[in-house]
Amino acid sequence: MVPSLSPNLLLVLAMLLKTKSVSSTALMLGISQPSVSRSLAKLRDALNDPLLVRSGGGMIRTRRGDELVGRLADWVADTSTLLVEKTFDPRQVERRFRVASTDFGVMAVVLPALPMLREIAPGIAIDILPLNHATHRSLAQGDIDLAISGLEHDPSQLHRLHLFRDRFVCVTRPGHPLAGEGEVPIDEFLEHDHLGITVSDAELDRVTTFLGAGNRKVAASVPYFGLAPDLLLAGDLVMAVPSRLMSACHHELATRPAPEAIGELDYWLLWHERSHRDPAAVWLRDRLLECCREEAPIPAE
Repeated sequence: MVPSLSPNLLLVLAMLLKTKSVSSTALMLGISQPSVSRSLAKLRDALNDPLLVRSGGGMIRTRRGDELVGRLADWVADTSTLLVEKTFDPRQVERRFRVASTDFGVMAVVLPALPMLREIAPGIAIDILPLNHATHRSLAQGDIDLAISGLEHDPSQLHRLHLFRDRFVCVTRPGHPLAGEGEVPIDEFLEHDHLGITVSDAELDRVTTFLGAGNRKVAASVPYFGLAPDLLLAGDLVMAVPSRLMSACHHELATRPAPEAIGELDYWLLWHERSHRDPAAVWLRDRLLECCREEAPIPAE
């Protein structure tokens, strides 16, 4: 039967077999010689072997001691580095990150960074999940690692990085009555039928939030920014979207600054304390921020 020995006893044994001296072991471990002698007695009893025996003016290892000395030295070496954090190397990391975002967040934040991420950290994968209204809970439970969000959140509950502030633009087909130059007057904006953009499972429409549900004629709504231009053209509608969205749009559309009453959009990286000091997560957050800020928004005018 293999004896069960505490880590402290194993450490004493490793030092004894290495130094072959009770006094040297006591000095190296910072304990008293009688304590080392008592530990040696327990070890001899547990292993049913003297381990060290007297020879001349010192001690020598028994055959069993010789068998154990190398293995215990390896154990000490491994144990001493167990809690030492390795230097982070993005080229070596193998990790899947779960990021909650709208498709606009993917286009504005993840898309600019993806080529660099693939080149520098090919072992990192990013899984995009739908953004929901319970971001704090999802981050706290580890269901997601990061959230890219323009929704309201409690900064006391989460860590955050400000990615950008964007202005809304009014988008129509060319030739639409609102197509033109300069900021769209609010009264003209409200005269036309709109395409609404809803965000997260809470179905929040930021423009409606600012202007009020009763003041705006929403003929259709969609949760995907990427589909909005097609629906806008099909229904001859008006939509108000962040200007950065238009950099990924392949349609011929007319844009003008949206009414000032709609306000501006702040976009954030959000994460929980549980991953705040994770080297891989810190590296990813910094790269997303760096690449996002290199992407200049399309001018609103």
